[in-house]
Amino acid sequence: MKEFALSFWIYMGVMSVFVGGALRKSLAAHIRAAATIVAWLGVTVLVERLYWLSLLGFLLVAVLAAACCLYAGRSAPVLGLPTDSKVVFITGCDSGFGNAAARHLDSLGFEVIASVLHLDSPGAVELLCCCSSNLTLVQMDITQPKDVQKAFSRTKAKLGLRGLWGLVNNAGVCVSFGDAELSLMTTYRGCMEVNFFGTLNVTKTFLPLLRRARGRIVTISSPSGEQPFPSLAAYGASKAALNLVINTLRHELQPWGVEVSLILPSAFRTGQCSNSEYWEQQHKHLIESLTPGLLEEYGEEYLLETKELFQLHASRASEDLSPVISTIADALTSPQPKVRYYAGPGVQLMYFIHTYLPTFFSDKFLQRLFVKKKVVPQNDMNKNFKK
Repeated sequence: MKEFALSFWIYMGVMSVFVGGALRKSLAAHIRAAATIVAWLGVTVLVERLYWLSLLGFLLVAVLAAACCLYAGRSAPVLGLPTDSKVVFITGCDSGFGNAAARHLDSLGFEVIASVLHLDSPGAVELLCCCSSNLTLVQMDITQPKDVQKAFSRTKAKLGLRGLWGLVNNAGVCVSFGDAELSLMTTYRGCMEVNFFGTLNVTKTFLPLLRRARGRIVTISSPSGEQPFPSLAAYGASKAALNLVINTLRHELQPWGVEVSLILPSAFRTGQCSNSEYWEQQHKHLIESLTPGLLEEYGEEYLLETKELFQLHASRASEDLSPVISTIADALTSPQPKVRYYAGPGVQLMYFIHTYLPTFFSDKFLQRLFVKKKVVPQNDMNKNFKK
């Protein structure tokens, strides 16, 4: 009886790995992999029947699971679509992903329209120096409707009778850090204004041009919009709202032939990540904005540790932006772009733990991966001392 129970659990483990991998493959490839997944599951049912008859059936299940895992991890070379005469609009090209994407897409032959906050910023000057004459710079703050309309008018004039092939929603901001209770309402509103409302307005404005070309919408989001990263409530909430709208658009734009992709990157060193003065300013602003009672309950040591942990995490982030840039290019050139792209080390493992393991393990993983707090709030420490 014990031997039967052991073999049953081994069988269930192998089947769980296989079915989980098959579903992951299906979700990653969206509908187009459905026939393959159905075939896999059909073979699984047949082999599953054999398992109960002999050990050979169990071995076949194991071999099939291994083969499917190898197949899921293998990416067959696919010829990309031509880039000639295709125009791509990218937001937030002053630095980071946007700047690197503009340079890379220009090198692929796209006609890139790169929006920047300031036309004389170092990133804007770099694009003019390094890219071809096909690249056009436009000034645009995505939170300013007038800027968005001006950028739209310039893009429409450049296109003529053509449509817009791609919109890359890259511009975003993480304006502060701290526990949800400590984060100011202005912080929540600031994140929503840029990451959600600004991106939504740009997307809605440019949709007529995208529909004309049956083009692509590629949006850089964040895993924090789907998983509860400690001390990122404001940023995560804005990305969660963005993810929902983008996924809704994906359904609604299918009749128009517009493909919609979401990119979920791991930690990369962009923006103000390596600027120590920025972190000091954010820390000082947070302390000055808290009520005396809240500051006393949490304690300055707790807030200082949070700031130092964020700085440490940012300093360890990868400077190699190529995983994200290559996914942007794939989403724009692939005949069958993915619905979701996981870009960078550790993201797929994070989502596997979040999806398949109990919440306890997922929470512990995020805490150890992101912000490993050791200092407890001052009020908690006083209560424990009294006990």
